[in-house]
Parts: sequence; structure tokens; C-alpha cells
Amino acid sequence: MPKVDPLEDHSPSGANTPMPHNRRGAAGEHAASIDPVCGMTVTPTSETPTVTFAAKTFYFCSAKCHTKFSADPWFYASGRAKGRTKQTSAAAKYTCPMHPEIIRDEPGACPICGMALEPMLPSDAPSEELTDFTRRMWISIAAAIPLMVLTMGEMVALPVRDWIGHHVASYLEFALATPIVLWVAQPFFRRGWDSVTNRSPNMWTLISLGVAAAYLYSLVATFLPGVFPEAYRMGHGVGTYFEAAVVIVALVYVGQVLELRARERTGDAIRALLDLAPKVARRVLPDGSEYDAPLENIMEGDRLRVRPGDAVPVDGVIIEGRSSLDESMLTGESMPLEKGPGDAVVGATINKNGSLVIEAAKVGADTVLAQIVTMVSNARRSRAPIQGLADRVAAVFVPTVVTIAVVAFIAWLIFGPEPELVFALASAVSVLIIACPCALGLATPISITTAAGRGAQAGVLVKDAEALQRMASVDTLIVDKTGTLTKGKPQLTDIVLLNDLAEADLLTLAAALERGSEHPLAEAIIEGAEARGATKAQATEFEAITGKGVRGSVSGSAVALGNAAMMREMGLTTTQAEAKADILRAEGKTAMFVAVDGQLAGIIAVADPIKDSTAQAIRELHALGLRVIMATGDNERTAQAVASSLGIDEVRAGVLPEAKKDLIEQLRREGHEIAMAGDGVNDAPALAAADVGIAMGTGADVAMESAGITLLGGDLLGIVRARKLARATLRNIKQNLWFAFAYNALGVPLAAGLLYPITGLLLSPMIAAAAMSLSSVSVITNALRLRYVKL
Repeated sequence: MPKVDPLEDHSPSGANTPMPHNRRGAAGEHAASIDPVCGMTVTPTSETPTVTFAAKTFYFCSAKCHTKFSADPWFYASGRAKGRTKQTSAAAKYTCPMHPEIIRDEPGACPICGMALEPMLPSDAPSEELTDFTRRMWISIAAAIPLMVLTMGEMVALPVRDWIGHHVASYLEFALATPIVLWVAQPFFRRGWDSVTNRSPNMWTLISLGVAAAYLYSLVATFLPGVFPEAYRMGHGVGTYFEAAVVIVALVYVGQVLELRARERTGDAIRALLDLAPKVARRVLPDGSEYDAPLENIMEGDRLRVRPGDAVPVDGVIIEGRSSLDESMLTGESMPLEKGPGDAVVGATINKNGSLVIEAAKVGADTVLAQIVTMVSNARRSRAPIQGLADRVAAVFVPTVVTIAVVAFIAWLIFGPEPELVFALASAVSVLIIACPCALGLATPISITTAAGRGAQAGVLVKDAEALQRMASVDTLIVDKTGTLTKGKPQLTDIVLLNDLAEADLLTLAAALERGSEHPLAEAIIEGAEARGATKAQATEFEAITGKGVRGSVSGSAVALGNAAMMREMGLTTTQAEAKADILRAEGKTAMFVAVDGQLAGIIAVADPIKDSTAQAIRELHALGLRVIMATGDNERTAQAVASSLGIDEVRAGVLPEAKKDLIEQLRREGHEIAMAGDGVNDAPALAAADVGIAMGTGADVAMESAGITLLGGDLLGIVRARKLARATLRNIKQNLWFAFAYNALGVPLAAGLLYPITGLLLSPMIAAAAMSLSSVSVITNALRLRYVKL
């Protein structure tokens, strides 16, 4: 097809005249016009941006609208833009990683825990808070270094205080610390104050109390040293904690910057999914010309060219060309699929070798990729049951820590050595600083966030955190047969001739009869007959007999196709033929008899082929400790044949949808935890009733809505991946919780000075700040290991 510049004039006459991008009209030359991009009324002046397209001049209210039009003039000039619906992006919303119920329209701090809100959908845009905190971190470090030299220089043969005088040194410390505490640390105090007004004490409550206590004590010691007893004077005045306050601020910022960077990495999987979709699509116009248009301008019904090596821009249907498509980025399956006219394609899959023209069927938020991103994003904000323990502890954590700090302060004042107040203040500040509920609160959600993204990369979509946690502990898996173990598309497999009628003739008669049938197996017989060279014929006097088969007249012959009961009803003996039919049934096939002019003419067998990956998946599921039960509506013989070939533990045949639900409830009463996998509308009740519902991504939408986990690949290997992911996630969460609990259980008593009478060890507030900062970073770093878990 000819390529075209979309900024050229495509007039009906066929003349292509290059168009000026920004021609200015003279004032008063034109009447009011409508901006085709935003719909505003524009009164043209000499400064009004204009574009000429298709022999028509368009006027714009601003350079922004002019730029949008220039990028895709046909879209706006043709009026297609008017049918586009405006969708609000979740990326414009912000939420707290620890408290997903908090949703805001702009970035800020969580009113409950004080953590920085993050976009609901991760983006590549730089974090304003990370930029601000990084700047404040370097400023605080720049002040902390000379303060450390001033106060601790003597330890490394740099007695700076002796050189410049102790009083000058104290004033210099004050000058360096004051802007850090009053300006650099302002976000800390603001969040600490918010925690008090919101009655939600959190880590910022503790940090702001600790920094304020150290600074105010030092302020009084510098300018009003006389208020302290003589015992507090150390030669040249009362000791100060200016350096501790500044170093604490610097270390907290270091921890916050590391944490914010690590938290951004937990959204890498979602960002990778978003990046799968191309930013432009090559639109094919009605006259055959084509050009690259912004993806957001593509609408249902548009024709798009997908060239070799390009990503499919939206979900659609192939109308021209054949190619193989790599869907591994969405499903985890590495084998490309051959597709041609009439086949559906999914946005973000890769066209390997042929040129395709597709018709857009789903765009924007309706595409499979957009729904995957939404589901993963929702899973990030869900809460796992194991989080309940952390929530209960966090609810009393801060008040408990403040109480411990007060008790430690009083105990040092009463029982501590001189100077008692200095020791009391140091221990109280250390307790306040080291106790960080952030690590405890992040332990579960940060793992869920990372796991949801990792699962999406492997074709395992987690609807909520509870489903993921339960998946780790289920012991029984119930699977449907059709569409789950099998491909869900029956095929003609065997033709057994019982008289001298030729195979092609038998298939011609059977296919003609089935063209009037609505039975699920009819299509398999028709397609199989055509593939084997049968000619087309029409049936008359067609009659469908419920539960038995069909009959009619084809080319003057009376033809019947059905089960043994139908043949006996016609007075035909099937005794000898039944033996041959039983052989086929034992192989998991459905056998049907064909009678022509009152005589048995043959047996036709149809089977739903087992997916290539099913046997391997069953073996791996057994290795992962799952008992596999097949619950199907098929007859006992066929079901047993399939189960035997796959090594399935138990078979429940002839099971209706309600019975599947009853089976789940029965197993639960026996003490089992059950996962149910299915793909049909009839599986929805059972999926909802199971501890974990698993929908095959090739199935019905209602099944996916009822399930906690959806497998894009549509086979049981996805369940293997889901089980491995669930176990790795739960293990990771437990590690995080253990670390957070152990850290505080050891750190708080140490900071309070519990070991001082035995070892003489008292934790410095600066060391406490460093430990506090690293605690959250350690939890996040551990969670990030899930990005590399092998599924």
C-alpha cells in the first residue's frame, strides 16, 4: 500500500498538496470557527494557529490543540474524534502502599501512616517526593559532616574545638543544625503533626519527637547552660546533641530515598506491561493510504497495519494476511501461534514474520492488556489475611514505644549515673528513633505488589492477595475436563465402516445431517468431513431427537446419526458394533452410530484432544502436594479414560454445575482446602465457592469474574506457576514479618539501655537512626527477590 504523509491535503480530486503546519490568518478575514480538537469556538486573528487539510482550513485555540491535530489530522478532520469517550486514568490517582483505602487525586502523605502516596498505576514520570527527599538528603549530609568533625574530631586527631574555641564551636554547631532541623526536616515535623491531629501515631510521630527533643535540649544547653546542674558541665559547658539531630535527619532521609527507590522498583513489572503496547498504530485509510497515528486516537472499527516485528497495537481481528504471533509476553508460552483472516489478535503481542491488516475490536481500557494491568494494580492494593497480625500490632505499636521511651527516661533519671539527664535523653531519643512501624506495615503489601507483577509476567493474574495466600495452602485441586484438561474444541478422530459404503460417502451423509444440528459435536463432524474431502449435501425432513441423535433424508437416502438407543428404536441390532464403539470410548472418544436406509453403515468418533501440556502439569501438581480431582459432565467411561491417561487421582463423572459446588462443600467439611479450575459459564458457581477459584484465560468472562486467579495461558501449567508463586510469596511475607518483629524486639530494649548494667553498652541515637532507616529498606529488598522467583 502507498505510504502517505498525514499532513498532506487528501482532497477528493486526488491532488496531494503539502500543507503549511502553522499558517497564520489575517485578522478579520474569517468568521468564528470551531477548534476540531477541543471543540472551543475560535475567532481567527493573525496569531491564530491554522492547519489546512483536505482542502479545508482549521483554526485552533492553542498551540497544544494545533500539535494534537498535526499528529493525526484525519482523525479530527473526519469527525472520528467526536465518538471517542474520555476515560479517567488510574495513574492520576495516588494511594498508600500500606493503607490501600487511602486514595487521593494528587501526591502527598498518607494521613494514617505518613508514608508517601504512590500512583495507583506506576509510571515512568519521576517521583516528586523522591526528587525533593534526595535534595534534602544531600543538604543534611553536607551539614552532618562538619558537625561530626566538630564533635568527634578529637577521636581522629582533629581537635577542631580546641583550635577555634568551644564556645565558637557550639555556636557553629547551632548555625549548621538550625536550618536542617527547621527547614530540611520540615516534612518530618509536618507528618508528625498530622499524625497527632489525625490521631494516627506512626513512625513520623517518633522521629519528630526524637529530633525535636535532641535539638531543644541542645538549644537550651547552648544559650541557657546555667539552668543545668554543675554535674552536667563538661569543662567548657553543657554537652549538646546538635550533631545527633542532624545525623538522624540525614540518616532518615537516606533510608527514605532508598525506600522510595526500592518501592518504585516493585512497580517495574506493571511498567513493563504498560510498555508492551506501542505508542503509535499504523492506520489504514479508506483510500488505501496509511500513516502512524497516536495510539489514544485509535477507535473500534479502525483498520490498522501490523508490520513484521511490530507489536499489535490493540485487540482486533485479522482481515488480511497471515503470520505467526508471539504471545509469550502475556501468556508465558514461548511457541508462536499461526493466525490468519478471522482470527483474533491481542494487543502487545508481537507479529513475527507476515504483514497483517487488523480491524480494531477493543481499545483503551477494554483491551486485554489494560485489563491485566488493572487486575495487577488492584491486587497490589488488596490485603492478605496474614496482614491482620501486623495490623493488630501496628495499632498499639507507637503508643507502646512512646511509653517505653518515657519509662526509660524516668528510669535513667532515677537510677542512671551522672549526668543522669544526658543518659535519660539519649536512651529516650534512641527508643523513639529506632522503633519503626514502617517495616512491619510494609512486610505484606510490598511482597504482594512484587508478586502480582511477577505473576503477570508469567501469565498468572492475581485478583486479590487473599487468593494468593490461600493458593499456597490448598491441598486439593478440582478441574473441569472440557477446556481445562482438553482444548475445548472437539475433532473428528475415527471412522469405522460397517458395510460397503465408502468413507467419503458416509462422511457426506453425516455432515449433511449435522448441518441442521446445534449439538456441540456437530461442528467437529462437519469440519472433519470437509477436511477429508467429503462433498457438501443438504438434508431434508430433518429431525432432532433429544438425548438420542438426529435423522433426515440426504440425496434420497434415509440417514440417522446417534447413540445405540436410537439405533435400537429403529429396530437395528448394535451388539457387534458396540464392541468396536467401546474400544473408542475407552480411549476417551465419543462414538456415534450412522444408519443409512435401515442398515448400520458405520461409527463416527469425536474427541476433545487433551492439551499437550496437561500430562506434565498433572505430574508437577502432584510434586507440589496437590490431589487432583476431575469433575466433569461427561459419561463415566470417557472421563475415566482421560483420567487414566493423565494420572488424575479421582474422577467425578456426570456432574452438573450445582453438583460441583456441592462437591467443594463436601470436601471442605472433610477438612480440605480446595482450588477449583474451570473455564465455562457453568463453572462460575464452583469457582466462587472454592477457597481459590482459578479461571482459564481462554474461557468465559463470568468465570474470570468469579475467580481469584486467572491463567492467561489457558492450561494447567499456569496452576503450577500460581502454586509456586503463592508459596514463594507467603514465605517472603513470613520472612519480612519475622525480620520486622525481631528487629523491634531486639532494638527497642537495646536502645532503652537494658544491657547497660551488664555490658556498659548504650545505643547512640545516630546508630538507632541508621538501624531504623535500614529496617524498611531490608524488608523491601527482600520482597524484591520475588521478581526473580522461578515459576
